[in-house]
Amino acid sequence: LPNWGMCWGHYQRLRRWGDPMAGGKPSLSKTPASERFKRQHERVIPGGCWIWTGALTREGYGVMSIHRKQIKAHRFAYESFRGPIPDGLTIDHLCRNRACVNPWHLEAVTMRENTLRGTGPPAVNARKTHCARGHAFTPENTHKTKRGRRCRSCSIQYKREWRRLNRKAL
Repeated sequence: LPNWGMCWGHYQRLRRWGDPMAGGKPSLSKTPASERFKRQHERVIPGGCWIWTGALTREGYGVMSIHRKQIKAHRFAYESFRGPIPDGLTIDHLCRNRACVNPWHLEAVTMRENTLRGTGPPAVNARKTHCARGHAFTPENTHKTKRGRRCRSCSIQYKREWRRLNRKAL
């Protein structure tokens, strides 16, 4: 660090922007959030999605900054066009496109409903009507465990087989 009579922060500003007193790049934050929102998405006609062209999270959701706080762009879109998000509800993308900010592709639902509409393991398992061996998941044939639900017929069959194989060891 050359000794130019300035601290590290001012030295960095001098290197980046040529002026030790510069406040950095021109900030978008002085522009109203609604204007920044309009600039950072493009309308895609085929599916009707409005694709967010600004910053994305690792999961693929658009993000924007309002009053130095980062918020999800789809939540901003929903609240701007459709009204406040009711307490206890979350926003679900009906089009299954996380970068979409079209407010008519968004719906306020419970977290459970959002999870069950998805494609993750909880949703896949919830849609199953039969176990791996073909037994129906009925209230009489199903018991719940800490790890999910189990087929009673398969559990009984597994226990019988285990006892038969381990009878001599016991």
